[in-house]
Amino acid sequence: MKQILTLNKISPEGLDIFDKNKYVCRDDIEKPDAIMVRSASMHEMELPASLKAIARAGAGVNNIPIDKCTEQGVVVFNTPGANANAVKELVIAGLLMSARKIYPSMQWVQTLKGQGDQVGKLVESGKKQFVGPELMGKKLGVIGLGAIGVQVANFARHFDMEVYGYDPYLSVDAAWSLSRGVHHAASLKEIYENCDFITLHVPLNAETKGMINADTFHMMKHGVRILNFSRGDLVNTADMLEALEEKQVRCYVTDFPNDELLGHPGVLAIPHLGASTPESEDNCARMAAKQLRDYLENGNIKNSVNLPNVEVARVPGGIRFGIINRNVPAMISSISSVFSNAGANIENLTNKSRKDYAYTLVDVTGEVQRDQLVQQLKALDGIISVQVYN
Repeated sequence: MKQILTLNKISPEGLDIFDKNKYVCRDDIEKPDAIMVRSASMHEMELPASLKAIARAGAGVNNIPIDKCTEQGVVVFNTPGANANAVKELVIAGLLMSARKIYPSMQWVQTLKGQGDQVGKLVESGKKQFVGPELMGKKLGVIGLGAIGVQVANFARHFDMEVYGYDPYLSVDAAWSLSRGVHHAASLKEIYENCDFITLHVPLNAETKGMINADTFHMMKHGVRILNFSRGDLVNTADMLEALEEKQVRCYVTDFPNDELLGHPGVLAIPHLGASTPESEDNCARMAAKQLRDYLENGNIKNSVNLPNVEVARVPGGIRFGIINRNVPAMISSISSVFSNAGANIENLTNKSRKDYAYTLVDVTGEVQRDQLVQQLKALDGIISVQVYN
């Protein structure tokens, strides 16, 4: 029985993916084969020696110690696109709220309670303070055209907005999904200089941290409205507050509030609701579970954030070896030699690398001593882990 440790409440839609005759899924397992997690922080957690994989039921993996996992041969999966529709819908709501001052107007109208027959007159006289522009004809810049960014860009076209999209790493699938009506921005500068609204859909890393700052604000149109439903640290908070005071930024909508932002009239802070829908949680859990199951049963890797994706059909009657190794010269020939010297017939050998690490799937037939092969493979310099799949 394979053991799956759950660190958060995982949707039954995902846990039901695991055959109950082969898997145990609980929150109190001491020696798990794999972990399913949503938002729980794992940075202080000691990774058990039994651990082979972690699946994050969501896109962001800031709560997982990626480098530590890679060094120990633990594959980390996420679920890109599974919550895309949920986030897209909230971004669209953010666009409308940033333009039409919906939230402050609703707060204000509640203060009229008790005015009796005067409420109607007070509404008519007071509503002018909440005047805001329409979206039609305005320019929207979408930075990052992954699963969410593409959906936002396409949907904004239905508002008759002029949409600019920027993503230097645009995938083929995303390109096929993107509306032809979206302008391809050649640079971030083009987005900053032209757009009335800017929405961020990029991952947080060393290159993107603080990418929206005083320097970029100076390039933007006066009164720009900015939406951040990706990660809070993409925006420099101190610079944002200064830009809001100067009215360079008219409104900042963020799903990642912090103490400095709260209470500022130019900030619409949402308590990280982007993926908080039952449909999204179900989609993420199902996708995470399927990826875990395929890795634990077949060694296939899809949507890993720390190792290359490798998916190969099984050889009937064969034995599969999944090998995580450092990306160093002569590794493939060394692995092949181990199998050849053991008299194993290699039916398939697939190797892909990702920066300093690589993953090798080997399907063999013939009479082989699996335990002996595993020990010989592990003895090779640069091998991190070896898994066997019958």
